[in-house]
Amino acid sequence: MTYVDEVYQRVVDQNPAQPEFHQAVKEVLDSLRPVIEANEAHYRKEALLERITTPDRQILFRVPWVDDQGQVQVNNGFRVQFNNAIGPYKGGLRLHPSVTLGTIKFLGFEQVFKNSLTTLPIGGGKGGSDFDPKGKSDREIMAFCQSFMTELYKHIGPNVDVPAGDIGTGAREIGYLYGQYKRLRTAYEGVLTGKGLTFGGSLARTEATGYGLLYIVNEYLKDHNDSFTGKTVTVSGAGNVAIYAIEKAQELGAKVVTTSDSTGWIYDPEGIDVALLKEVKEVKRARLTEYAAARPSAEYHEGRGVWSVKTDIALPCATQNELHLEDAQTLVANGVQVVAEGANMPTTREATDFLQENKIAFLPGKAANAGGVAVSALEMSQNSERLSWTFEEVDSKLQAIMADIYQNISAAAKKYGKDEDYVAGANIAGFEKVANAMEAQGIV
Repeated sequence: MTYVDEVYQRVVDQNPAQPEFHQAVKEVLDSLRPVIEANEAHYRKEALLERITTPDRQILFRVPWVDDQGQVQVNNGFRVQFNNAIGPYKGGLRLHPSVTLGTIKFLGFEQVFKNSLTTLPIGGGKGGSDFDPKGKSDREIMAFCQSFMTELYKHIGPNVDVPAGDIGTGAREIGYLYGQYKRLRTAYEGVLTGKGLTFGGSLARTEATGYGLLYIVNEYLKDHNDSFTGKTVTVSGAGNVAIYAIEKAQELGAKVVTTSDSTGWIYDPEGIDVALLKEVKEVKRARLTEYAAARPSAEYHEGRGVWSVKTDIALPCATQNELHLEDAQTLVANGVQVVAEGANMPTTREATDFLQENKIAFLPGKAANAGGVAVSALEMSQNSERLSWTFEEVDSKLQAIMADIYQNISAAAKKYGKDEDYVAGANIAGFEKVANAMEAQGIV
């Protein structure tokens, strides 16, 4: 058994019933085989892979809060500080009923390499709770956030661990969390990103992940003498990432024809109306049925189906493992050219392998959706300098970061004889920087 296989088996044995974490580790380790095998004795002696697949610490805590009926509710809270070899832990807080320790560990592990790829000095972490903000009043959400932060504040700080938003954690939640942090710490400091613009937030943060996704796909297209002009694009999801990916794709000359939420999806052959989508999802917080009711050209379908639509570029922007093998087969049969991940690990391993085997350009999430955390790091810089940059300044820096990421993952893939394998390129480029920093700092 090779060193890579031994470490993967160790992860499975030591982390039972955490399939997402196993999946994320296996994808990374498989990509790293040529790097590890070139110097296996050294990496084995240093236990480098054991250290990089084991979080620095895992924090689990109870979150009690009182609902509007006076009933006490109890949720589970998590923060996994995975690796801080290149900077303070950085990663979002996910609020969703599906959140488990395994989910948070998979996201934190991915975040280590994603953050490394941004070229900015930030380590990897993730957190969240199985609390569901949907259907809750503002007072209930505030009660939950204050209780959550009453424990979390002990473990974070601007030079220690800087959480951000994620699924279920938007500007409202970040505001409540930050208010409680200030109350407990009696300090005004940049400990959270995704803050409101009136208290240290950054322009372009809301748009960053979706815009960054389009910027890296655009770099790929330019590298292959192509562009978005005239392309048909399918997008899943209807949150921040999806909305702003749709907006930027249409600005770049494409027509986006789908969007989806947890109950169904829209096919709009005239192109998604971004203003209407924002009104339905950001203002009303309603279902896509309202979009279809207000848009004569739109067809609403229950369940899944976005990937059945003929497309040139597919952008999964909803949640993990949403694009299955049969979806990949349909996309390939319909002539897809590029699949780029706006969400974290939205494509199953079988689907990813199939796309790559069929020579479809596949840009993995740790590279393609790094724009969000990149602008979070830029928010940290602005907070440290007590400055606020213009939208254009932040957007320009974001474009440069995404262009660098594409060039770095492309170069890393070529270096190890895996030209155009952007999964391998992203994992290798992210790993090498973190591994070098870990070795330089000794056995810690």
